[in-house]
Amino acid sequence: MKNIVAVTVLFLIISCVKSKENKEVLVEESAISGVTIEVVLQDSTLNIRALEITEKGVVIATSNGQTLIKEPNSKEFKKMFETDTIRKPNFRALAYNGESIFTISIESPALLYKDGELVYTELHEKAFYDAMEFWNENEGIAIGDQTDGCMSIVITRDGGSTWKKLPCNISPKVTVGEGAFAASDTNIKIIGNHTWIATGGVASRILYSPNKGKSWQVYETPIVQGAESTGMYSVDFYDENIGFAIGGDYSAPEVNQQNKIKTIDGGKTWELVAKAQNPGYRSCVQFIPNSNGTALVAVGFNGIDYSKDFGSTWKHLSDKGFYTIRFLNDSIAYAAGKGRVSKLTFN
Repeated sequence: MKNIVAVTVLFLIISCVKSKENKEVLVEESAISGVTIEVVLQDSTLNIRALEITEKGVVIATSNGQTLIKEPNSKEFKKMFETDTIRKPNFRALAYNGESIFTISIESPALLYKDGELVYTELHEKAFYDAMEFWNENEGIAIGDQTDGCMSIVITRDGGSTWKKLPCNISPKVTVGEGAFAASDTNIKIIGNHTWIATGGVASRILYSPNKGKSWQVYETPIVQGAESTGMYSVDFYDENIGFAIGGDYSAPEVNQQNKIKTIDGGKTWELVAKAQNPGYRSCVQFIPNSNGTALVAVGFNGIDYSKDFGSTWKHLSDKGFYTIRFLNDSIAYAAGKGRVSKLTFN
């Protein structure tokens, strides 16, 4: 019996080693070595920070009140909606609920549109909305900077036809100088009923809701914070447990300490990674699909970077600057930035 147990244990140990070796070989063989960048929209008058890939096509919202789409079989973007206001709203957040396209503008008056129709207006001198996402066809959320001592959170439960702002006795409490960054429309991540919101500024924390915004918890992070330009600029989760956030200091983009953090327990605790290693400031990070939560791409105005090991090490792929990125599949993504949208093919 002892011999049988010993043989079994030895077999399991050898199997585990082989499995680990095979996995490492697979990761190495599939590692990204470069990226090909194809410009699909160029307009020097636009800043584009809101981008989504839907079954309708690649959708962007612009700084001059337009919503554009590149349909699956088209090579060019065409106009979906354009506001008729004299002062064109600056859209930095965009969402899709499976039926309709939603956009929300920064600054007062904050204007939220459903398929180009105005459905919510907020008049507050401190109104500034940063990101928007949907849990399902009916329920969605938009997040903005604090207005009355709590984060501005508006929620819809009727498919986006009406939106209501959470009262401060429900909305997460924040410290003075804590807000969010309208840099890439990736302050919010939703998986199932779980919602994570990344704040930044004087404090940079994770606001977490397990029940689609009905209640909230606040988790501390070790990312750089303490000034208006510091903190998390982007957060992404691969599943309910594995997450990554990136940011830094927009005013000192070369600083690469305390700007990359990871979690394996659903955001309750976070660990600094790649300390004093590039990249420095980045405005958006996304997990590569089908990577088992190990592969990441980060973009910012200083370029594109890739990690194959959950953020421990990074490879600089390009100096081309972008604000935001979304993956179509595990090798093709679309990225948007100052004056352009590009198709990125990773190889």
